[in-house]
Amino acid sequence: MKRYLPFLIVAAVALITVGTGVALYRSQKLPTPTAAKDSADPGLHVRGDAKALVTLEEFGDFECPPCSVMSVTLHQLEKEYHGKLRVIFRHFPLAMHPHARAAAHAAEAAHQQGKFWEMHDLLYQKQAQWSKGVDVPSLFPGFAGELGLDLERFKKDMASAEIAARVTADHELGKSRLVTSTPTIFINNVALPPTSTNPPGVRAAIEAAIKEKSKP
Repeated sequence: MKRYLPFLIVAAVALITVGTGVALYRSQKLPTPTAAKDSADPGLHVRGDAKALVTLEEFGDFECPPCSVMSVTLHQLEKEYHGKLRVIFRHFPLAMHPHARAAAHAAEAAHQQGKFWEMHDLLYQKQAQWSKGVDVPSLFPGFAGELGLDLERFKKDMASAEIAARVTADHELGKSRLVTSTPTIFINNVALPPTSTNPPGVRAAIEAAIKEKSKP
């Protein structure tokens, strides 16, 4: 037994070393952020077919003028690439825009009544009107009225902790993916460079993604 004892000690040390190395490796592996949550998530703001070849994910700010321009572009692209393009919107209100977070809350409050995209579009269409206002939060119930929403519920939801947490979660996700400006666009989970975040650049990226996905 004494003859084999050194070998047993060496083997035990080797096993401990390997086990420690595996544990360390696993602890250092970081999760890779995904482009979007599962489409069954009730908080996911998505337009288009879940089986579309291209998923365009936008981190946007309702007070951001380029985001307003991008919303018009995306409407056009959704029509042009109908069935091939899915669009996801995530909140990323910038600190430089004092009313952006309140607008995000308004969109989420509308979502509680099934009208997220209607409020999304209305906020961008009337951006020049509300973004320069003094008491901006008081303007949003008027937009909710235009959409036929229950105003008391809308006001209550706008002030809820649940909606604040939802907007914050989107913002934190964006930060984890190195989003710093708006609009930031991901095409099939690949970020477009700032030089391509414009109507021609987005169109070109969609075309390239469709060709890539259509390869046999």
